[in-house]
Amino acid sequence: MPVLAIDAGTTGVTALVVGEDGGVLSRGYREFAQLFPRPGWVEHEPEDIWTATLAACREALAGAPEQPTCIGITDQRETAVVWDRRTGRAPRPAIVWQDRRTTGICDRLRDAGHEPRVAELTGLRLDPYFTGTKFCWLAAEEPRVWEGVRDGALALGTVDSYLIARLTGGAVHVTDASNASRTLLFDLVAGTWSDELCELFDVPRSALPEVVPSSGVVGTTDPDAFLGLELPIAGIAGDQQAALFGQACYSPGQSKCTYGTGSFVLTNTGTTPVRSDAGLLTTVAWDVGDGLVYALEGSIFVTGAAVQWLRDGLGLIDSAAEIEGLARTVPDSGDLVFVPALTGMGAPHWDPHARGAIVGITRGTTRAHLARATLEAIAFEVRDVVDVMVSEAGLEVPELSADGGASANDLLLQLQADQLAVPVRRPRVTETTALGAAFLAGLGTGVWSSQDELAATWALDRRFEPEPGRRDDGRHDRWREALGRAGHWTS
Repeated sequence: MPVLAIDAGTTGVTALVVGEDGGVLSRGYREFAQLFPRPGWVEHEPEDIWTATLAACREALAGAPEQPTCIGITDQRETAVVWDRRTGRAPRPAIVWQDRRTTGICDRLRDAGHEPRVAELTGLRLDPYFTGTKFCWLAAEEPRVWEGVRDGALALGTVDSYLIARLTGGAVHVTDASNASRTLLFDLVAGTWSDELCELFDVPRSALPEVVPSSGVVGTTDPDAFLGLELPIAGIAGDQQAALFGQACYSPGQSKCTYGTGSFVLTNTGTTPVRSDAGLLTTVAWDVGDGLVYALEGSIFVTGAAVQWLRDGLGLIDSAAEIEGLARTVPDSGDLVFVPALTGMGAPHWDPHARGAIVGITRGTTRAHLARATLEAIAFEVRDVVDVMVSEAGLEVPELSADGGASANDLLLQLQADQLAVPVRRPRVTETTALGAAFLAGLGTGVWSSQDELAATWALDRRFEPEPGRRDDGRHDRWREALGRAGHWTS
């Protein structure tokens, strides 16, 4: 009984057909356009996401040995989408999680003293990253759109809600608690939308989706809308929570890092939300029907996107996969430090005014040094988050599970193990975001009977052991110095 997983990421949509053994039977993938209308603005056309979803699913289904029995959905989180309830069409582009246009709104709310209460209710902080500030911006800047939201003609949601609406022909408007917990509108303890927060951000609660469990049937695809298929939609989770589930991190203390457009370190904290005062986020991991499970998260905005910038912005490489070979042509970065704060800094620094910096350039600097400095920067950023988890939150991280596209880079994972001074393990299936969505859907429809059965499908590809002495060789100290030079650049 295979399961179809749809992973609607930041740069493209991946569709996997997953077998009962947790193996990938077939896959499809389609990229969609990234829109940058102004400096600091990042947008997507929702119709492009939908078209890419159909194409990726069509490709995956064509290669599958048999038709799947259900669908799981995972998505880029925090991206704000508005669409017509009747037609499914969007009146404006989606505002992507990377977008920085709401920095001023966050500053004003913080100056007005709202951040402590927001953090208490949501486990988050006032930052342009989160969905609520984007809705607040739309309410202030696009009154004609917001009129449609208030009169009920337009729906609000994140990408998961939008796709479910399209898949069901507009019949279902839902999200799960993991996605809802990233909006600044969700009460983390009560497990519901907060009227207090909806009022603060000027968001009508009636426009928001119903919050449902992450596992269990929530609707059925409309054959006229989705490739002639009538399948139950039975799994929903934000991409990083889905990856935690796909990595079988079902016990408190188990941790993973997804190396994608950004990098996201999550630790399962069980049924108790663990609060952080040092830049980490408290979030819902999932709800499989027996109550909320929480995670502590460090969200790093630009890691894989820095490699894409080397490729697309500077033309230093032709493909992302080339960076490892190029970086290996030099023994070190030649004292070059790259701070990839291309859209500000996320955890644990949280500086939306920061901008990228390359420090230490000499006449001897080559593109190979910059390539290696980019990989080192990713390892340093993840180390900063894990160090806070260990020192401030009191969590133990005896090893780190790695996944995502960049986890195929052996040099990166060795650098990571060296910086953390703990082993880093990579599973055979690194597309754990989609795998987690499949697991949630299959768990909700009886393909798998328990989390123990799912955990048994996890298989090791390679384990990276730290090299003694590398953690304290001075490179991270130089990195911390460079961070100060990149911070508060636009303020």
